[in-house]
Amino acid sequence: MTRWCGAAGLALLAACGGGAERRADSAAGAVTDSAAAAPEAQMKALLDQHAALGPRPIETLTPQEARQQPSPKDAVMALLVAQGRDTVPTALVPGVTSMDRSITGAAGSIPARIYTPAGAGPFPVIVYYHGGGWVIASKDVYDGGARGLSKEANAVVVSVDYRLAPEAKFPAQHDDALAAYRWALANAASIKGDPKRVALAGESAGGNLAVATAVAARDAKLQKPTAVISVYPIAQPDTTTASYESYAMAKPLNRPMMGWFAKHATRTPADLQDPRINLVKANLADLPPVTIINAEIDPLRDDGMMLEQALKAANVPVERRLYDGVAHEFFGAAAVVDRARDAQAYAGARLKTAFGA
Repeated sequence: MTRWCGAAGLALLAACGGGAERRADSAAGAVTDSAAAAPEAQMKALLDQHAALGPRPIETLTPQEARQQPSPKDAVMALLVAQGRDTVPTALVPGVTSMDRSITGAAGSIPARIYTPAGAGPFPVIVYYHGGGWVIASKDVYDGGARGLSKEANAVVVSVDYRLAPEAKFPAQHDDALAAYRWALANAASIKGDPKRVALAGESAGGNLAVATAVAARDAKLQKPTAVISVYPIAQPDTTTASYESYAMAKPLNRPMMGWFAKHATRTPADLQDPRINLVKANLADLPPVTIINAEIDPLRDDGMMLEQALKAANVPVERRLYDGVAHEFFGAAAVVDRARDAQAYAGARLKTAFGA
């Protein structure tokens, strides 16, 4: 039986049944043991800093309370201050500027942040979706990942504040994600972008949105995205995988939080089987090249492995890289975690290849 576990998951379904800096990870070589790994030194410092900010357990809060909790970005900023370093975004990622504006969503205007690299352009465009289980977080919280991709891919990034649940439940987030892609296709030239080279990217719930939007674009007969970058995506609803078992109480993401997200994001348990959420059961044929980035210390690690297998079965070009010793949310922490900087550089290189740069 497909299950979301943890306390909130039980409320929803009423039942619940160390090494190299980075490595290429195929389905055959995926980590599936039950031993939990320890974070490497920089990741541990970031996790300790986050804990020092006193976040309350998300799964015990209302969505409104959860959105006020210290975020991993807050921990990055606090760690930079403790290290006596600059926290200004343009100092952390030189050569990239940003501006906020509104774009067209599925049910009205939605906020977005446009990141632009130095130069005249036109640049490739990346539509970027933040994480947070479709319930919490924002483009501000995920500034590090979006800004880093703009630098590494030498591309304009459109980071989207899609509507959040439970105020707007599934599929509102997926509808806004597709609308943002449509907007980018129609308006790329006005933001120094090339409308013929538009990719999709996202982290966690946003990693799900990136893949689901590629599927939706295919079905709507829109221009095919140039590429997809999916960072530790939510790819299926079973919380009894090996990584969910090993990292059931990991930080900053754990299994009870995933149940809490499911409860607030979906209308009924049947939504969890919708192919927009359960990507591994979706029709993935004829998608553009997909790059999956996973963290070792993460309940969603095996979601990435399962999505890789499903994409290969659909004959979609896919490459997956697993980063050892780091946890969920590491990707945006390039200012303080070297492996995050490596992951952003890897994603940027994959995008440049797809863009033909």
